Amino acid sequence: MKKIIILLVLSIFNLALIACDNKTVEPIDETPPIVYSKIYGYEYDKDAINDYALVWSDEFDYEGLPDSTKWGYDTGGHGWGNNELQYYTNDQNATVSDGILTIEARKEAYPTVENKTHDWTSARLVTRNKGDWKWGRIEVKAKLPTGKGTWPAIWMLPTDWSYGSWPNSGEIDIMEHVGFDQNKIHASIHTQSYNHKKGTQKSGQKIIDTASSEFHVYSVEWFPDQMIFSIDGVPYFTFNPFKFVAQPKNTHWPFDRKFHLLLNIAIGGDWGAAQGMDPNLTNAKLEIDYVRVYQSPTIQTLTRNIPS
Repeated sequence: MKKIIILLVLSIFNLALIACDNKTVEPIDETPPIVYSKIYGYEYDKDAINDYALVWSDEFDYEGLPDSTKWGYDTGGHGWGNNELQYYTNDQNATVSDGILTIEARKEAYPTVENKTHDWTSARLVTRNKGDWKWGRIEVKAKLPTGKGTWPAIWMLPTDWSYGSWPNSGEIDIMEHVGFDQNKIHASIHTQSYNHKKGTQKSGQKIIDTASSEFHVYSVEWFPDQMIFSIDGVPYFTFNPFKFVAQPKNTHWPFDRKFHLLLNIAIGGDWGAAQGMDPNLTNAKLEIDYVRVYQSPTIQTLTRNIPS
């Protein structure tokens, strides 16, 4: 009997506590917290950035060769570090017509000053020293080639190589595609710590069934602490070095310097020909509708100091 009385008293006491607690509970604030990125003394809210402005573009609304005030060329046929087959020219493989820039790789004999004949020509356009940016949103609307052995790319390299030779100063691959894996789009970053030579590169992939039959917008939104890669405005890969290390150094994140844009089609190479070459392939075209670069004055005023 005493046990029953004790249990009843305890139950009444607990109910009284719950009632008391219910009277003192504060209403829940359902306003989502502002999420800030705090790195080495500055902070910003990337989701609140609303002042992007167009700072550089080419709409290709002219005829002939690419605009020489905006584009230069990398030329040569030394394999480009990947055992590629093409010789990059500066006068015959990139043309603008009907509002489209076409970069064409062609199977043709091309003798060079090194007394070596290359079986392929192509073009590698660069904005180096004509369009160089740190942070922003880079958009390229493109239609990709087909054919096993093709390797088109929309990508960025550092202009001044402040942290040393590749990959120490970084590489940003906005779009890469290899013909033996049709419709799979790749976005990647390469740094001293994360690169394909070590097998540590950070990448994302997405299948786009119409990659070679329709134009799509390939873009990167490059913030001071992360990059978000998208296709047609839909994000599919984010690189944030803080996911991997507590205090990123320039070996993980060298992306606090100016980079420039590259557009090219490589032929063959370590990745492009990883599953062989189509013997019937004679040409391939990368078509570009526009290139647009936006920057935010808010972001541009931020400063930081990355430890070495």
